[in-house]
Amino acid sequence: MSAAHKNLHSKLSIGGLLITLGIIYGDIGTSPLYVMKAILGGHSINADIVLGGISCVFWTLTLQTTIKYVLITLSADNHGEGGIFALYALVKKTKISWLIVPAIIGGSALLADGIITPPISVSSAVEGIKTYYPEINTIPIVIGILFILFTIQQFGTKLVGKFFAPMMLIWFAMLGTLGVIQIMQHPEVIKAINPYYAYHLLQIHPEGFFVLGFVFLCTTGAEALYSDMGHCGRKNIRISWVFVKLTLVLNYFGQAAYLIHHEGSTLQELGGENGNPFYLIMPDWFQPAGIVIATLAAVIASQALISGSFTLINEAMRLNFWPKVRIKYPTEVKGQLYIPSINWLLFFGCVGIVLHFEKSSNMEHAYGLAIVLCMIMTTILLNYYLIMKRVKLYFMVPLITIYLVIEGCFLIANITKFADGGYVTLIIAIMLISVMTVWYVAKKINKSYTKIVKIDDYKKVLMELSEDLSIPKYATHLVYMTNANRVDELEQKVMYSILQKRPKRADIYWFVHVNILTEPYKTQYKVTEIAKDDIYRIDFNLGFREPTKINLMFREVIRDMVKNGEVDITSRYESLNKNNIVGDFKFVLSEKFLSNDSDLLWHEKIIMNSYFLIKKLSLSEESAFGLDSSSVKIEKFPMVLHAPENIGLTRIIK
Repeated sequence: MSAAHKNLHSKLSIGGLLITLGIIYGDIGTSPLYVMKAILGGHSINADIVLGGISCVFWTLTLQTTIKYVLITLSADNHGEGGIFALYALVKKTKISWLIVPAIIGGSALLADGIITPPISVSSAVEGIKTYYPEINTIPIVIGILFILFTIQQFGTKLVGKFFAPMMLIWFAMLGTLGVIQIMQHPEVIKAINPYYAYHLLQIHPEGFFVLGFVFLCTTGAEALYSDMGHCGRKNIRISWVFVKLTLVLNYFGQAAYLIHHEGSTLQELGGENGNPFYLIMPDWFQPAGIVIATLAAVIASQALISGSFTLINEAMRLNFWPKVRIKYPTEVKGQLYIPSINWLLFFGCVGIVLHFEKSSNMEHAYGLAIVLCMIMTTILLNYYLIMKRVKLYFMVPLITIYLVIEGCFLIANITKFADGGYVTLIIAIMLISVMTVWYVAKKINKSYTKIVKIDDYKKVLMELSEDLSIPKYATHLVYMTNANRVDELEQKVMYSILQKRPKRADIYWFVHVNILTEPYKTQYKVTEIAKDDIYRIDFNLGFREPTKINLMFREVIRDMVKNGEVDITSRYESLNKNNIVGDFKFVLSEKFLSNDSDLLWHEKIIMNSYFLIKKLSLSEESAFGLDSSSVKIEKFPMVLHAPENIGLTRIIK
């Protein structure tokens, strides 16, 4: 990480605080657009429900967002990076294998949330237009805004990012100002800070508990806040949250003050078919500007989740949870990336949500169920992180228990939304969980059936093959990618390819291994000389957020080795050697297919067939490693699982 990047994102600064407003708080910052509207629904305004609801919102923001995420979870950073996969990479060191389950469920749920957040935020903002044009169809406008948003992703967010920070500053200032105006007119609403009103709602009111399903919407952006920690740094998030929380609370209390003053009415009576307390508290003259600012804030909220989804998929690929897909780096900004397949998958998912639900009030039922699952999974992983850090049991056990109870209550309250639309995000999450599970389990099966051999057993024959002029030379430099972790080992299939498939004579054999680290940013390499001027192994140690550009990295290593006099890469053909011509490099990659000789169990058959189907749709090995296709040879190898040792043939003797 560059010094400038460290200074801006890791240390407290005015610039860092402003960038934090633009990047981190989009999702949680736009929640006032729909939370109070969702709590009331189509019912008449009741002071008990409003005060109880706003009390629940205040304490949810305090307990869930402030204490759990801003104070505790942000401390669980992986070299400055956050998010559920970064947390998993930390607790992975405990060697507890089942922790993979909460990591996959949590990551999938967060991605599913990324499909519904842009539609609900943009729809809630755009529907403000109905104040002036009640008959207008907002669906084409919402889809149009989403299309523009997803189209500009390929250019990166560097330029747009400069616009984000001041825009979100205006947004939060507007939230606070509108709230203060209403509170000044009805200051009695401040009493809702007393948790008694939340307790009263949950205990006395028949539907009080299920209101929690809508209250939860106020904290859905907390998980995204943790995921984006690497962009801004912990200190900037913690300090800016004081301002953000204050403006959010003021706006929520302002909406509550307005609603109590209109007790007995419905939102539809106060503001038409799409009556929204967020717009109702605005003065008439300000509403057009308010709608524009809200729409821009919703777009920024969506942008943050789209960028977060790219980061999440990139981490999932590095941790072997997701098939390899093409990644582009639109700018020089560290960590900024663009994944075309995920971008358009998200876009079509968002369009599907908009067409299915049509209105933001319908989307509210689908929202929250997936993200509460993600929060529970984060709590489970956080528990093991605290154990790793040797936190005292008398502090840790009550803390984790309290959060599991709170999130358990939110989950039960959200389950009631299942039939009304919650099934949509749950289906999306289950599909993502299936892909991650299939990919991870298949990779494990693949690894367990890979035969490993010692290089020393083949060193002599490789050196003799290199000198055997009776065999046509295959390449001057022959490079194999290997998954073997130990420097003295190789897969048997690599030796089979060199010695038996078609003997491949080369002047120098190179074996390259890529090791993905549990920290985000690192680019190191190590060279092992197995036989001078004949056999070398290069190990690349890359952070899980680093691009895998093996072609460029390999060239750099060779350049350094030549400079240090460790290797001579000049062609050994006499005429070319005389003229100092560099020898050719040929990469050989192996591609497995499921052999017909495999005798699979039923679940292995489902997993492996699904794996090879997904593999066909994913990025090829040479593209994933960033290799030039002109210098790459792909060899197919049968993958035999549970091959029968003895078929039991009977010989017929005449």
